[in-house]
Amino acid sequence: QVQLLESGGGTVQPGTSPTLSCVASGRAFAGLTVAWFRQPPGKDREFVAAIKRQRYCTSYADSLKGRFTISRDHAKSTLSLQMNSLKPEDTAVYYCAATSRGLIASSLARSKEYEYWGQRTQVTVSS
Repeated sequence: QVQLLESGGGTVQPGTSPTLSCVASGRAFAGLTVAWFRQPPGKDREFVAAIKRQRYCTSYADSLKGRFTISRDHAKSTLSLQMNSLKPEDTAVYYCAATSRGLIASSLARSKEYEYWGQRTQVTVSS
């Protein structure tokens, strides 16, 4: 079993660049494919970014490429999401997700591929 704990959310001003963190426990972090998803108010959950367990290959939602950066630190068992130049439309509940399976690139954005989920963290972008 894997436990995921997100942190770093809150209310932030537009244009700021906060970082979300997700600490994993219960299983070797290096063996996990991990990802971020988010759910804006009144909308379905959507893919943000993922990073594979091998070679650190990454995948991003097209709309977020160049503005969000996903990374992982195996020594700290931590997944991070650097979010730059936040906009009000980035307001959402953000989830950390993980799977012990190796996923092909086309599967990384599918929420059903991940069996472990964090409790979520709220990010509100407002002036």
